[in-house]
Amino acid sequence: MVNFVKALLRKFFGNVFNKRDHIKLGLYGPPNAGKSTLANRICKDWLDEEMSVVSNIPHETREIQIKEQVVIKNKKGKQLTFNLVDTPGIATKIDYEDFIKKGLKESVAKRRAKEATKGVIESIKWLDSMDAVAVVLDATEDPYSQVNITIVGNLQARNIPVLIVANKIDL
Repeated sequence: MVNFVKALLRKFFGNVFNKRDHIKLGLYGPPNAGKSTLANRICKDWLDEEMSVVSNIPHETREIQIKEQVVIKNKKGKQLTFNLVDTPGIATKIDYEDFIKKGLKESVAKRRAKEATKGVIESIKWLDSMDAVAVVLDATEDPYSQVNITIVGNLQARNIPVLIVANKIDL
């Protein structure tokens, strides 16, 4: 897995090496698609530490998480430093009753739904500050969902380089 992730990022950043030496890479996608799992894998591989908390309950990440100074090198020895930004999952609807179905108490579910809604808004605001984005999709779900199309459309409109990662995670 380590070599795959490194090769994927090197390929994604191939052209960026020639233009910059520092970028901001955002991980975007719907809730529970594997954004935080990917962030943890990247940080574990390069920094030997994890970045985010993961769970099977949607919207575990409700605030922007940033890991600064992740460094990768190309074969010519040039290095690229990037800030990895793990964003809350983008959703069109957040209902506290969905959290109750996952076993959370009503008061916790309502608070989590409110925080998740704020997180979605923050994620969208942060798009403008991204130099590149990896859109993480759950490979078991329809890739043409309203959320996924909205994310990719927003990135295209902003002319932000995009890498789409189809992921299947088991927590």
